[in-house]
Amino acid sequence: MHRFVVFGDICGSGTLGMAEKELHRAAMYAAFDEAYGSVGVEPGTFHQEDRGDGILAALRPDVPPTLMVGRWIDTLYESLRAHNTGRSRRLRLRIGMNAGLVAQDGHGLVGRAVDLAARLCDSAPAKRIMAESPEVDLLIVVSDWLYGNVVAEGGRYVEPTHYRSARIRSKETDETAWFHVPRSTAPPLPGAEGGSRTGVGPSRGDGPTPRTEGGNRTYHVGGDLLDVHGNTIHGDFTGIRKGPAAGAGEPR
Repeated sequence: MHRFVVFGDICGSGTLGMAEKELHRAAMYAAFDEAYGSVGVEPGTFHQEDRGDGILAALRPDVPPTLMVGRWIDTLYESLRAHNTGRSRRLRLRIGMNAGLVAQDGHGLVGRAVDLAARLCDSAPAKRIMAESPEVDLLIVVSDWLYGNVVAEGGRYVEPTHYRSARIRSKETDETAWFHVPRSTAPPLPGAEGGSRTGVGPSRGDGPTPRTEGGNRTYHVGGDLLDVHGNTIHGDFTGIRKGPAAGAGEPR
């Protein structure tokens, strides 16, 4: 079943004492409950697992993903800000988001979509952003597929131009991820770079076509009765002559 997956984690929980851990966990659950309530997802209507210092959830297929990358994120941000006001030890969260096929057995959720959501949340760039930016309380990391098919389309509370991409590599994962700090024009992500669509997550065919390196090339086609539709040539042609790539020494 295709479902929206959320994986949340408390930053720096290993440095907290037991009383602080309990306080942070209670605040995290309250913030998540408020965020889900803002998009009409009521308690008990979706699968949620406790992960000690985090939460894993898979929503019903009928929950609009645009609400999750829009109003849900905005409400979570506001809830965290209200909780953290005046506190010396603030609750700080990393959130991984993905969508795909998810199964549920007797022990919990399983599926490559779940694996990728967890790795987005725990990725080295995500941890580096939070470590180097102590003023940031909420970091959102979405998969390349989710960005291209949902975030990039925009919508209320959705800020597609405020995301930045970076490559993540972990175990068999080698993916492009998109990072977002709510109410910020761009996350503090030095050395951001694109990546390939391999490893876990939805297939290449489901997302936007990756751009090729080296610029555009021009192809000159000769022949009779040619009919061109998109990238497909129909009819008789005598040959194809390839021009140089843009920026390869040819005058512009």
